[in-house]
Amino acid sequence: MIQQFIELGQGYGDVFELCELIQTNEHRIHNAFIFTANHNGSMVASLAVAFKPSGESKFMPIYICREGIPYNEEKPSKRIEIFQEVVHKANKQESIFEIKHSSIFSETNQFYQYLIGILRLNHYLPPMH
Repeated sequence: MIQQFIELGQGYGDVFELCELIQTNEHRIHNAFIFTANHNGSMVASLAVAFKPSGESKFMPIYICREGIPYNEEKPSKRIEIFQEVVHKANKQESIFEIKHSSIFSETNQFYQYLIGILRLNHYLPPMH
């Protein structure tokens, strides 16, 4: 199984695009995630959704809005609330992970491999075979 992150962006509109993907592919949702990271003393969040492969495909897309959302556990931003509402409407629950910020990796691809490793290790993504 090939698992790959597809970055939608970091802005407000990108969260709406991610929510639209969730609504139109509700039957394919595998898991939803909120990744939090400390960046220069501030917490930021990434929102992501892993979809089951379509048809006979062995490709599992994981759409993500990376690190563009300020994160405060006690007072979630409107973007996080919108994401959670859409995920809950699809009868799913988001999983929250505190991770390393992508800036510590020399390439974004290394950051995504790190995330895939965490998700596989914790059985939130299926193994490669």
